[in-house]
Amino acid sequence: MEAPAESYQQRFHRRWGHLRRARVRALAWLLDAPDLLDASDPVWAGRIATLGPVTPETAAWLNRLDADPAPLDEALGAKVHTRLGLYAEKLMAFYFAQQGRLVAHGLQVRASPNDTVGEFDFLLEDGPDAVEHVEFATKFYLLDGEGGQQFDALVGPNLADSLGIKMRKVFERQLSLGGHPAAQALLPRPVSKAKALVKGWLFYPSGSWPGMRGIAAGHCRGFWCALDEIDTLAGDEFLMLPRLQWLAPFKAQSATWMMSRAQLHAELSAQFETSSTPVLVSSVRYQPGKIEEIERGFIVPNDWRERAAARRMVKAVS
Repeated sequence: MEAPAESYQQRFHRRWGHLRRARVRALAWLLDAPDLLDASDPVWAGRIATLGPVTPETAAWLNRLDADPAPLDEALGAKVHTRLGLYAEKLMAFYFAQQGRLVAHGLQVRASPNDTVGEFDFLLEDGPDAVEHVEFATKFYLLDGEGGQQFDALVGPNLADSLGIKMRKVFERQLSLGGHPAAQALLPRPVSKAKALVKGWLFYPSGSWPGMRGIAAGHCRGFWCALDEIDTLAGDEFLMLPRLQWLAPFKAQSATWMMSRAQLHAELSAQFETSSTPVLVSSVRYQPGKIEEIERGFIVPNDWRERAAARRMVKAVS
């Protein structure tokens, strides 16, 4: 009998389990996590960026940063981050700056003082005569199991977004920003290429792992299920992940947040009485001195499938 395949969480703990600081672990995940999209698939027309494997030099740099995080703390600033996308973007800006590649980050393009055309996420060095434009996104999508296997069936937890919507916006608007007349005066050098760098996790109905064209085969994945289905989940101890802990697999030394299945059900039942927002949950393993994530998934309100079906109906007639 073949041994079960190693999960992404197991690989991450094996390679980066020695990192103690949450910010450094998040940065390690951004640099080392599999790409969400398959850059080689023709559907993306060669417009997907990839960071490539983490080099021994970068791994050693992360180790030094974990020992002395002062440069990273200074770059992130004293402001408490609440938006996960902005937090991830600032981590990547720090990395690109440390690599000596960052030309500009968050550069806004305006046609007039009151007319913002768009924003360059990153402009990176690309030789003496050009810069590379990289649009960056960190996304978390659930597969609407009744919505087929198209990109629009990968939807945000609140059903307001989808992978299809996001990538159409990136391809049709954001990656063409370098050609806009209002951008010319801002660019230090011409844009040689414009690509999207997309990291994240995809979540599937329990027991379902369909392959999808354009999605990287080794992407980070988890499950989703309705509140009334949590008795089917593996594991005995759980915690609800705060938004800024969504990037890297969870690790901590304290057992404060851990809940039994019954406690988790009670907590989510109360929460869903006033909020329809799905909650990202991690099943964890406690060992003396550490807690490590085994698996993760979104628990959704019991009416989430019905709301997803209503979204599909609106989309079909629009």
